[in-house]
Amino acid sequence: MPALLPGEPGPLVSEAGVVARKRHPWRIVWGVFGAVVLLLLSIGGVYAFTLVRTFDAQTEKIANAFPADADRPPPAPDPGAVQPSAEPGVPAPAPTVEAPATQAQNILFLGSDTRGATDRDLAGIRGERSDTIMVVHVPADRKNLYVMSILRDSWLEIPGHGTAKINAALSWGGVPLAVQTVETLLGVRIDHVAVVDFAGFKEVTDLLGGVDISNPIGFESYHLKGRYFDEGRLHLNGTEAMAFARERYAFADGDFQRVRNQQLIIQAVLVAMMHKSVLADVGKTTSLVNSVTPYLAVDEGFTAAYLTGLAWELRGVREPEVEFFTMPTNGTGTSRDGQSIVNIDWSALVAVQNGFKTDTLGSYQPEVQTIG
Repeated sequence: MPALLPGEPGPLVSEAGVVARKRHPWRIVWGVFGAVVLLLLSIGGVYAFTLVRTFDAQTEKIANAFPADADRPPPAPDPGAVQPSAEPGVPAPAPTVEAPATQAQNILFLGSDTRGATDRDLAGIRGERSDTIMVVHVPADRKNLYVMSILRDSWLEIPGHGTAKINAALSWGGVPLAVQTVETLLGVRIDHVAVVDFAGFKEVTDLLGGVDISNPIGFESYHLKGRYFDEGRLHLNGTEAMAFARERYAFADGDFQRVRNQQLIIQAVLVAMMHKSVLADVGKTTSLVNSVTPYLAVDEGFTAAYLTGLAWELRGVREPEVEFFTMPTNGTGTSRDGQSIVNIDWSALVAVQNGFKTDTLGSYQPEVQTIG
Protein backbone atom coordinates (compact mmCIF):
# COMPACT_ATOMS: atom_id res chain seq x y z
CA MET A 1 0.00 0.00 0.00
CA PRO A 2 1.46 3.37 -0.94
CA ALA A 3 2.14 5.70 1.95
CA LEU A 4 3.76 8.76 0.38
CA LEU A 5 2.36 11.52 -1.76
CA PRO A 6 4.67 12.43 -4.63
CA GLY A 7 7.06 15.11 -3.49
CA GLU A 8 6.07 14.96 0.17
CA PRO A 9 8.95 15.05 2.66
CA GLY A 10 9.26 12.73 5.61
CA PRO A 11 7.58 9.49 6.60
CA LEU A 12 3.83 9.41 5.94
CA VAL A 13 1.06 6.95 6.70
CA SER A 14 -1.82 7.94 4.42
CA GLU A 15 -2.97 9.60 1.21
CA ALA A 16 -2.31 12.88 3.02
CA GLY A 17 0.99 14.17 4.41
CA VAL A 18 1.91 14.69 8.05
CA VAL A 19 5.08 15.78 9.77
CA ALA A 20 5.62 12.51 11.62
CA ARG A 21 8.17 11.74 14.31
CA LYS A 22 9.62 8.33 15.00
CA ARG A 23 7.27 7.37 17.81
CA HIS A 24 4.87 4.50 18.30
CA PRO A 25 1.57 5.51 16.68
CA TRP A 26 0.03 2.06 17.02
CA ARG A 27 -2.83 3.64 18.95
CA ILE A 28 -4.15 5.46 15.88
CA VAL A 29 -7.68 4.14 15.88
CA TRP A 30 -9.37 7.42 15.05
CA GLY A 31 -8.55 11.00 15.95
CA VAL A 32 -9.24 12.12 19.48
CA PHE A 33 -10.84 8.78 20.30
CA GLY A 34 -7.57 6.92 19.85
CA ALA A 35 -5.93 9.38 22.19
CA VAL A 36 -7.94 7.97 25.08
CA VAL A 37 -6.36 4.55 24.50
CA LEU A 38 -2.93 6.11 24.42
CA LEU A 39 -3.40 8.01 27.65
CA LEU A 40 -4.89 5.07 29.53
CA LEU A 41 -1.89 2.90 28.69
CA SER A 42 0.79 5.50 29.22
CA ILE A 43 -0.01 5.91 32.91
CA GLY A 44 -0.66 3.45 35.68
CA GLY A 45 -2.09 2.67 39.07
CA VAL A 46 -4.85 4.60 40.78
CA TYR A 47 -4.48 7.54 38.41
CA ALA A 48 -5.11 5.35 35.37
CA PHE A 49 -8.11 3.80 37.12
CA THR A 50 -9.51 7.27 37.75
CA LEU A 51 -9.18 8.19 34.07
CA VAL A 52 -10.79 4.90 33.03
CA ARG A 53 -13.78 5.73 35.21
CA THR A 54 -13.83 9.25 33.77
CA PHE A 55 -13.95 7.89 30.23
CA ASP A 56 -16.82 5.52 30.97
CA ALA A 57 -18.74 8.12 32.96
CA GLN A 58 -18.40 11.03 30.53
CA THR A 59 -18.86 9.34 27.17
CA GLU A 60 -22.47 9.10 26.05
CA LYS A 61 -23.76 5.55 25.54
CA ILE A 62 -25.74 4.57 22.46
CA ALA A 63 -28.30 2.16 23.91
CA ASN A 64 -29.48 0.67 20.59
CA ALA A 65 -26.52 1.19 18.32
CA PHE A 66 -27.05 -1.74 15.97
CA PRO A 67 -29.82 -2.86 13.59
CA ALA A 68 -31.92 -5.98 14.16
CA ASP A 69 -29.83 -9.13 13.93
CA ALA A 70 -31.87 -10.41 10.99
CA ASP A 71 -30.82 -7.36 8.97
CA ARG A 72 -27.10 -7.87 9.52
CA PRO A 73 -24.36 -9.93 7.83
CA PRO A 74 -23.35 -13.07 9.74
CA PRO A 75 -20.79 -12.55 12.51
CA ALA A 76 -17.17 -13.37 11.82
CA PRO A 77 -16.36 -17.04 12.55
CA ASP A 78 -14.55 -17.85 15.77
CA PRO A 79 -10.91 -18.29 14.69
CA GLY A 80 -10.38 -20.92 17.37
CA ALA A 81 -13.44 -22.98 16.51
CA VAL A 82 -13.20 -26.21 14.50
CA GLN A 83 -14.83 -25.64 11.12
CA PRO A 84 -17.30 -28.30 9.93
CA SER A 85 -16.30 -30.70 7.19
CA ALA A 86 -17.83 -30.32 3.75
CA GLU A 87 -18.80 -34.01 3.87
CA PRO A 88 -21.18 -35.34 6.56
CA GLY A 89 -19.49 -37.73 8.95
CA VAL A 90 -15.99 -36.78 7.87
CA PRO A 91 -13.91 -34.90 10.47
CA ALA A 92 -12.62 -31.49 9.43
CA PRO A 93 -8.88 -31.48 8.64
CA ALA A 94 -6.56 -30.01 11.21
CA PRO A 95 -5.44 -26.44 10.38
CA THR A 96 -2.00 -26.19 8.79
CA VAL A 97 -1.17 -23.04 10.79
CA GLU A 98 -2.06 -22.01 14.30
CA ALA A 99 -5.29 -20.02 14.37
CA PRO A 100 -5.11 -16.52 15.86
CA ALA A 101 -6.48 -16.25 19.37
CA THR A 102 -8.52 -13.14 18.53
CA GLN A 103 -11.10 -12.14 15.95
CA ALA A 104 -10.85 -9.35 13.45
CA GLN A 105 -12.71 -6.20 14.49
CA ASN A 106 -14.50 -3.54 12.42
CA ILE A 107 -15.12 -0.20 14.13
CA LEU A 108 -17.27 2.51 12.56
CA PHE A 109 -16.63 6.17 13.35
CA LEU A 110 -19.13 8.85 12.39
CA GLY A 111 -18.07 12.49 12.54
CA SER A 112 -20.63 15.17 13.29
CA ASP A 113 -20.82 18.82 14.32
CA THR A 114 -24.16 18.18 16.03
CA ARG A 115 -23.52 19.35 19.57
CA GLY A 116 -21.73 22.48 18.46
CA ALA A 117 -24.57 23.37 16.09
CA THR A 118 -27.69 22.20 17.92
CA ASP A 119 -26.66 21.50 21.54
CA ARG A 120 -28.21 18.03 21.17
CA ASP A 121 -26.84 14.77 22.48
CA LEU A 122 -24.81 12.47 20.22
CA ALA A 123 -26.18 9.13 21.36
CA GLY A 124 -29.67 9.70 19.96
CA ILE A 125 -28.54 11.66 16.92
CA ARG A 126 -31.04 11.92 14.08
CA GLY A 127 -31.76 14.64 11.57
CA GLU A 128 -28.05 15.42 11.16
CA ARG A 129 -25.87 14.12 8.33
CA SER A 130 -22.46 12.65 9.11
CA ASP A 131 -19.68 14.74 7.60
CA THR A 132 -17.12 12.01 8.19
CA ILE A 133 -17.38 8.23 7.90
CA MET A 134 -14.45 5.93 8.65
CA VAL A 135 -14.18 2.19 9.17
CA VAL A 136 -11.22 0.86 11.16
CA HIS A 137 -10.33 -2.77 10.46
CA VAL A 138 -8.28 -4.47 13.17
CA PRO A 139 -7.01 -7.81 11.80
CA ALA A 140 -7.13 -10.95 13.88
CA ASP A 141 -3.33 -11.16 14.13
CA ARG A 142 -3.22 -7.57 15.48
CA LYS A 143 -0.18 -6.77 13.32
CA ASN A 144 -1.73 -3.89 11.34
CA LEU A 145 -4.50 -1.31 11.37
CA TYR A 146 -6.48 -0.24 8.30
CA VAL A 147 -8.57 2.94 8.28
CA MET A 148 -10.89 3.44 5.32
CA SER A 149 -12.63 6.76 4.67
CA ILE A 150 -16.01 6.73 2.91
CA LEU A 151 -16.90 9.94 1.12
CA ARG A 152 -20.09 11.40 2.53
CA ASP A 153 -21.69 11.95 -0.90
CA SER A 154 -21.25 8.31 -1.97
CA TRP A 155 -24.45 7.27 -3.77
CA LEU A 156 -25.93 3.95 -2.73
CA GLU A 157 -28.97 2.14 -1.38
CA ILE A 158 -30.03 3.18 2.12
CA PRO A 159 -31.92 0.17 3.55
CA GLY A 160 -35.64 0.94 3.54
CA HIS A 161 -35.21 4.39 2.00
CA GLY A 162 -34.01 3.96 -1.59
CA THR A 163 -30.88 5.47 -3.17
CA ALA A 164 -29.28 8.50 -1.53
CA LYS A 165 -26.00 9.87 -0.27
CA ILE A 166 -24.55 7.65 2.45
CA ASN A 167 -24.52 10.47 4.99
CA ALA A 168 -28.33 10.58 4.85
CA ALA A 169 -28.49 7.28 6.77
CA LEU A 170 -27.58 8.93 10.07
CA SER A 171 -30.16 11.65 9.47
CA TRP A 172 -33.01 9.27 8.60
CA GLY A 173 -32.43 6.44 11.03
CA GLY A 174 -29.77 7.46 13.51
CA VAL A 175 -26.79 5.28 14.36
CA PRO A 176 -28.51 1.90 13.71
CA LEU A 177 -29.34 2.82 10.10
CA ALA A 178 -25.85 4.24 9.55
CA VAL A 179 -24.39 0.94 10.81
CA GLN A 180 -26.76 -1.11 8.64
CA THR A 181 -25.88 0.94 5.55
CA VAL A 182 -22.15 0.43 6.03
CA GLU A 183 -22.62 -3.26 6.83
CA THR A 184 -24.65 -3.70 3.64
CA LEU A 185 -22.03 -1.82 1.65
CA LEU A 186 -19.09 -3.92 2.89
CA GLY A 187 -20.87 -7.22 3.57
CA VAL A 188 -19.38 -7.51 7.08
CA ARG A 189 -20.51 -6.75 10.61
CA ILE A 190 -19.54 -3.61 12.46
CA ASP A 191 -18.39 -4.65 15.94
CA HIS A 192 -18.35 -1.23 17.55
CA VAL A 193 -19.47 2.27 16.65
CA ALA A 194 -18.68 5.76 17.91
CA VAL A 195 -20.00 9.19 17.03
CA VAL A 196 -17.36 11.92 17.31
CA ASP A 197 -18.31 15.58 17.57
CA PHE A 198 -15.56 17.46 15.75
CA ALA A 199 -16.06 20.49 17.95
CA GLY A 200 -13.78 18.62 20.34
CA PHE A 201 -10.85 18.88 17.92
CA LYS A 202 -10.42 22.60 18.51
CA GLU A 203 -10.09 22.27 22.27
CA VAL A 204 -7.78 19.25 22.06
CA THR A 205 -5.55 20.91 19.47
CA ASP A 206 -5.21 24.05 21.60
CA LEU A 207 -4.42 21.99 24.71
CA LEU A 208 -1.58 20.40 22.75
CA GLY A 209 -0.20 23.79 21.80
CA GLY A 210 -1.19 23.27 18.16
CA VAL A 211 -0.21 20.61 15.62
CA ASP A 212 2.35 20.34 12.82
CA ILE A 213 1.38 19.25 9.32
CA SER A 214 2.90 19.14 5.84
CA ASN A 215 0.26 20.71 3.61
CA PRO A 216 0.31 19.26 0.06
CA ILE A 217 -1.78 22.04 -1.53
CA GLY A 218 -1.90 25.73 -0.68
CA PHE A 219 -5.39 27.27 -0.51
CA GLU A 220 -7.51 30.20 0.62
CA SER A 221 -9.77 29.14 3.49
CA TYR A 222 -13.52 29.38 3.06
CA HIS A 223 -14.25 28.73 6.75
CA LEU A 224 -11.58 31.07 8.14
CA LYS A 225 -11.82 34.27 6.13
CA GLY A 226 -8.53 35.91 5.28
CA ARG A 227 -6.45 32.82 6.14
CA TYR A 228 -4.28 31.30 3.41
CA PHE A 229 -2.81 27.87 4.17
CA ASP A 230 0.57 27.79 2.45
CA GLU A 231 1.92 24.62 0.89
CA GLY A 232 4.54 22.91 3.05
CA ARG A 233 5.08 22.74 6.77
CA LEU A 234 2.53 24.53 8.95
CA HIS A 235 1.78 24.85 12.65
CA LEU A 236 -1.97 25.14 13.28
CA ASN A 237 -3.96 26.13 16.33
CA GLY A 238 -7.39 24.66 17.06
CA THR A 239 -9.40 27.12 14.99
CA GLU A 240 -7.03 26.75 12.05
CA ALA A 241 -7.01 22.94 12.27
CA MET A 242 -10.82 22.85 12.18
CA ALA A 243 -10.94 25.14 9.16
CA PHE A 244 -8.22 23.12 7.42
CA ALA A 245 -10.03 19.82 7.97
CA ARG A 246 -13.41 21.15 6.83
CA GLU A 247 -12.26 22.83 3.60
CA ARG A 248 -13.54 21.53 0.27
CA TYR A 249 -14.56 24.57 -1.77
CA ALA A 250 -10.95 25.56 -2.46
CA PHE A 251 -10.11 22.32 -4.26
CA ALA A 252 -10.81 21.15 -7.79
CA ASP A 253 -11.70 17.73 -6.43
CA GLY A 254 -13.61 19.09 -3.42
CA ASP A 255 -14.50 16.43 -0.89
CA PHE A 256 -11.75 14.09 -2.09
CA GLN A 257 -9.04 16.50 -0.95
CA ARG A 258 -11.05 17.34 2.17
CA VAL A 259 -10.89 13.69 3.22
CA ARG A 260 -7.14 13.56 2.61
CA ASN A 261 -6.65 16.72 4.67
CA GLN A 262 -8.90 15.34 7.36
CA GLN A 263 -6.71 12.23 7.63
CA LEU A 264 -3.69 14.52 7.84
CA ILE A 265 -5.12 16.48 10.80
CA ILE A 266 -6.13 13.30 12.63
CA GLN A 267 -2.60 11.95 12.34
CA ALA A 268 -1.09 15.27 13.42
CA VAL A 269 -3.22 15.37 16.58
CA LEU A 270 -2.16 11.83 17.47
CA VAL A 271 1.52 12.59 16.84
CA ALA A 272 1.29 15.59 19.17
CA MET A 273 -0.47 13.52 21.85
CA MET A 274 2.26 10.91 21.75
CA HIS A 275 5.02 13.37 22.54
CA LYS A 276 6.77 12.48 25.78
CA SER A 277 6.20 15.98 27.17
CA VAL A 278 2.45 15.31 27.00
CA LEU A 279 2.57 11.78 28.40
CA ALA A 280 4.74 12.86 31.33
CA ASP A 281 2.41 15.70 32.28
CA VAL A 282 -0.32 14.38 34.61
CA GLY A 283 -2.28 17.61 34.45
CA LYS A 284 -2.22 17.71 30.66
CA THR A 285 -3.28 14.07 30.27
CA THR A 286 -6.19 14.70 32.65
CA SER A 287 -7.21 17.77 30.69
CA LEU A 288 -7.03 15.84 27.42
CA VAL A 289 -9.24 13.02 28.68
CA ASN A 290 -11.70 15.52 30.11
CA SER A 291 -11.75 17.45 26.83
CA VAL A 292 -12.16 14.35 24.61
CA THR A 293 -14.87 12.38 26.39
CA PRO A 294 -17.72 14.94 26.26
CA TYR A 295 -17.51 14.79 22.47
CA LEU A 296 -17.94 11.02 22.16
CA ALA A 297 -20.92 8.68 22.02
CA VAL A 298 -20.18 4.96 21.89
CA ASP A 299 -22.04 1.66 21.87
CA GLU A 300 -22.44 0.05 25.27
CA GLY A 301 -19.66 -2.47 24.69
CA PHE A 302 -17.12 0.17 23.72
CA THR A 303 -15.80 0.76 27.22
CA ALA A 304 -12.42 1.83 28.56
CA ALA A 305 -11.78 -1.81 29.47
CA TYR A 306 -12.38 -2.84 25.84
CA LEU A 307 -10.14 -0.04 24.57
CA THR A 308 -7.24 -0.81 26.86
CA GLY A 309 -7.48 -4.51 26.04
CA LEU A 310 -7.42 -3.76 22.33
CA ALA A 311 -4.54 -1.35 22.77
CA TRP A 312 -2.53 -4.02 24.59
CA GLU A 313 -3.14 -6.46 21.73
CA LEU A 314 -1.92 -3.81 19.27
CA ARG A 315 1.19 -2.90 21.26
CA GLY A 316 3.55 -4.29 18.59
CA VAL A 317 2.14 -2.29 15.68
CA ARG A 318 4.34 0.52 14.38
CA GLU A 319 3.87 3.44 12.01
CA PRO A 320 4.36 1.57 8.70
CA GLU A 321 1.64 -0.90 9.68
CA VAL A 322 -1.08 1.78 10.02
CA GLU A 323 -2.72 2.42 6.64
CA PHE A 324 -5.21 5.14 5.71
CA PHE A 325 -7.07 4.88 2.40
CA THR A 326 -10.33 5.96 0.78
CA MET A 327 -13.06 3.65 -0.52
CA PRO A 328 -12.75 3.31 -4.31
CA THR A 329 -14.87 5.72 -6.30
CA ASN A 330 -15.58 6.37 -9.96
CA GLY A 331 -15.63 10.15 -9.98
CA THR A 332 -18.56 12.47 -9.41
CA GLY A 333 -21.93 12.85 -11.09
CA THR A 334 -25.47 14.12 -10.72
CA SER A 335 -28.42 12.12 -9.44
CA ARG A 336 -31.77 12.08 -11.23
CA ASP A 337 -33.10 14.67 -8.82
CA GLY A 338 -30.13 16.98 -9.41
CA GLN A 339 -27.87 16.23 -6.44
CA SER A 340 -24.11 16.32 -6.78
CA ILE A 341 -22.94 12.81 -5.87
CA VAL A 342 -19.88 10.56 -5.70
CA ASN A 343 -20.12 7.38 -7.75
CA ILE A 344 -18.85 4.26 -6.04
CA ASP A 345 -16.55 2.09 -8.13
CA TRP A 346 -18.46 -1.12 -7.51
CA SER A 347 -16.02 -3.26 -9.50
CA ALA A 348 -13.03 -2.05 -7.49
CA LEU A 349 -15.02 -2.28 -4.27
CA VAL A 350 -15.19 -6.07 -4.62
CA ALA A 351 -11.52 -6.33 -3.59
CA VAL A 352 -12.18 -4.14 -0.55
CA GLN A 353 -15.22 -6.18 0.47
CA ASN A 354 -13.20 -9.36 0.12
CA GLY A 355 -10.40 -7.85 2.21
CA PHE A 356 -12.82 -7.08 5.03
CA LYS A 357 -14.58 -10.44 4.80
CA THR A 358 -11.45 -12.57 4.69
CA ASP A 359 -9.24 -10.35 6.88
CA THR A 360 -6.81 -9.79 4.00
CA LEU A 361 -6.83 -6.01 3.55
CA GLY A 362 -3.04 -6.14 3.53
CA SER A 363 -3.15 -7.42 -0.05
CA TYR A 364 -5.39 -4.57 -1.25
CA GLN A 365 -3.60 -1.90 -3.28
CA PRO A 366 -5.52 1.42 -3.03
CA GLU A 367 -5.28 4.33 -5.43
CA VAL A 368 -5.59 8.00 -4.52
CA GLN A 369 -9.24 8.89 -5.13
CA THR A 370 -10.23 11.98 -7.07
CA ILE A 371 -13.05 13.26 -9.30
CA GLY A 372 -11.87 10.99 -12.14
